[in-house]
Amino acid sequence: MQDFIPLDEIDAAIVSALQISPRASWTQLARVLQMDSVTVARRWKRLTDAGAAWVVGHPGPVLAASGAGCLAFIEVDCVNGRLLEAAEYLMRQPMVVGVEHVTGDRDLLVTVIAAGLGELSRWVTGTLGSLSSVVAGRTHLAGTVHMHRSRWRLHALPTDRVERLAAAGSTRRGRTEPQLSGPDWDLVAALSVDGRASYTELAAACGLSIDTARRRTMQLIESGAVQLSCDLAAPLASRPVYVVLWVSVPANGFTQAAQAIAGIRDVRMCVGITGRQNLMVMAWVQSAQDIQRFETRVAQQAPGIEIVDRAVALSLMKLNGQLLDDNGYRRGAVPISPGGPASAPPLD
Repeated sequence: MQDFIPLDEIDAAIVSALQISPRASWTQLARVLQMDSVTVARRWKRLTDAGAAWVVGHPGPVLAASGAGCLAFIEVDCVNGRLLEAAEYLMRQPMVVGVEHVTGDRDLLVTVIAAGLGELSRWVTGTLGSLSSVVAGRTHLAGTVHMHRSRWRLHALPTDRVERLAAAGSTRRGRTEPQLSGPDWDLVAALSVDGRASYTELAAACGLSIDTARRRTMQLIESGAVQLSCDLAAPLASRPVYVVLWVSVPANGFTQAAQAIAGIRDVRMCVGITGRQNLMVMAWVQSAQDIQRFETRVAQQAPGIEIVDRAVALSLMKLNGQLLDDNGYRRGAVPISPGGPASAPPLD
């Protein structure tokens, strides 16, 4: 994986196009990119086969807003010498969408999506609390998501093509709160492995008719219950360093500050949290030396805030349900299931 050739202009354009319209057909993409559809499909297969890029779906923040789910970040302290043991177990969990080995006053930063607060409590006290390789965990419940990693862009397309793709891929969000049933969660799990899976493939995986799979999938996406994202290995974005900031923001200016920080190009996630700090910021930067420059940009965008703590990911082990190797390339996936079974396929 580490020997994959850096993205050329064509690969970058395809990734950028799929970030804007993740389920666009090859014909639609080729028309906008002014390329042959066979070439687009072949190039994308090369990227995915190498684990260099991928399209996946994941539960959207609208579920938490409607009371149908919750997002949490958990700082995990591990027994000395048993960090990898704990990480390997946690990566198998369908409720765990992210596992990062980080610097600072925690060993692992774990991102969990649960069906509700009760499920989250049972997972923290039961699954996490039962691990002999774990000493302690501190849970931060997420609030408003001001920037979601699905909105991060490579910016490799001219404005006119971006606008054409955005218009072609736009969907009308449903006005009612999403009400997900069993088949919907099965589709969420299937899309979390392959966000471009055909309706035929989704139907077969979930035991549905093709028409039902198409209708339910479109409803999930249009309502925001599922968000699709196209991502790529960090080294290929020329930003291989993943940094996390814990920020204290005055309550009377919280929304304005959070939105200003969310607008910084390097930011991949900006979310309100509970705890001593009330904002968490995650970003990709060019180097360890760039971290302080990034912090300066954050402080300039939101005067009056205090950056209380920071961490650097020594290893991104799992991201949005995708299993990554030591170089940040995709090596597999564990289907996301906020209320799903406690077991998952073994890791290779």
